[in-house]
Amino acid sequence: MFRIKKAKLLLLLIASIGLPTLTYAQQPVTLKEALKYALENNSAAKKAVLEIDKGKYKTQEVRAQALPQVNATSGLNYNPIVAQLITPQGSFKIGNTWSSNAGVQLSQQLFNQTVFTGLQAAKASEAYYRLNAKLTQEQVIEQVANNYYQVLVNRQQLNVVNTNIKNVKVVEKIIKNQYQNGLAKKIDVDRIDVNLTNLITQKDQIENGIIQLENQLKLSMGMPVSTPITLPTSELTDVLELPTLADTIGLANRTEIKLLDVQKNLLNLQRKAYVSEYYPSLSLSANYSYNSQASKFDYLKSSTTALAYDASAIGLTLRIPIFNGFLTRSKIRQADIEIKQADEDRLNTKNSLNFAYENAKIQLRNSLNTINAQKKNAALAEEIYKSTQNNYNNGLASLTDLLDTENSLTQAQNSYTQALLNYKIAEIQLIKAKGEISTLAQ
Repeated sequence: MFRIKKAKLLLLLIASIGLPTLTYAQQPVTLKEALKYALENNSAAKKAVLEIDKGKYKTQEVRAQALPQVNATSGLNYNPIVAQLITPQGSFKIGNTWSSNAGVQLSQQLFNQTVFTGLQAAKASEAYYRLNAKLTQEQVIEQVANNYYQVLVNRQQLNVVNTNIKNVKVVEKIIKNQYQNGLAKKIDVDRIDVNLTNLITQKDQIENGIIQLENQLKLSMGMPVSTPITLPTSELTDVLELPTLADTIGLANRTEIKLLDVQKNLLNLQRKAYVSEYYPSLSLSANYSYNSQASKFDYLKSSTTALAYDASAIGLTLRIPIFNGFLTRSKIRQADIEIKQADEDRLNTKNSLNFAYENAKIQLRNSLNTINAQKKNAALAEEIYKSTQNNYNNGLASLTDLLDTENSLTQAQNSYTQALLNYKIAEIQLIKAKGEISTLAQ
């Protein structure tokens, strides 16, 4: 009995802990909140941030090659059969049954251009990882914002369908009453039923599509798909006028360009590292060892009968490369080609960014024109529908006229919402082209 009560208490505690999170998750999530959540939880963004730390440790790894290298060694040997030296005067044992040693070795690079250049490259790679993380975050912001607006637009289209279903049901009720009173034909009842069935089917498709889009949004945010989420309709605001559109944009602030510049710097450092293979290298080495030998078990002269001696040496090693079969020359020429390829990538990227900016401007203008036209068209279509519905109720319009005007109203409303989505997507591209997409999350 006690265990049952304890289990119930534990379940109640867990439930009470989970309630605030669930309640918060069900609150409307603004675009800015969605973007902030994504930057903290999106897997790609988190991995890119981890790469920054990885780059720091890579620098430490390369720096270690320029620092002193110290190693200690120790050994113990047992010689069951001691070697003998045979001479005309007789034979002599070489060594003893037991021998032991301990030593310390030190090495230090005094001059090694390859190592020093590698250290420069490692430091430059840290800037690369930082920029790559920033670019990944910008891509996440773009993806989440696009998904966010797609959900809102589809929800608005669902509202349109729901309104149409409500209107058609009113007409359906009227026609069925007329049919029962002999004032309408059976075909009219069938036609309105078909139209209503099509609208209900369309509603089901849109609802399923919204669920898929919301799941896609959650995935891009790094949010569990099972988490309930709602988006405030106020985020899909109406568009009244175009923002200020400059003829050209500066690309210096674009992360893509900065990333390519760092990549070229790394390629130049790689070429410098290959050239440094022609340079001589100088290193310092030093060692000290202590050795002990005895006829009985002994480790480092632990007995008075053991023989012991120590030794040390300090030296300089100069390595001068002379010929390696043109290996270094081939590496340098490959590096030259990679640098030229990087220049082409930068030029192509600049053209692509300018192309994206011009397309975004055109799309914005077209979308705004469509929005204004479809807004007027939707208002006119609604007025025509209401007038036709009134005429139909008074026997002055046919059912065909009523259904045609209802379809025209639906198309006009959907065209308006689609134009609004196109504008928002183009607006995101414009902000991205200006290098300011991170401001969406601020």
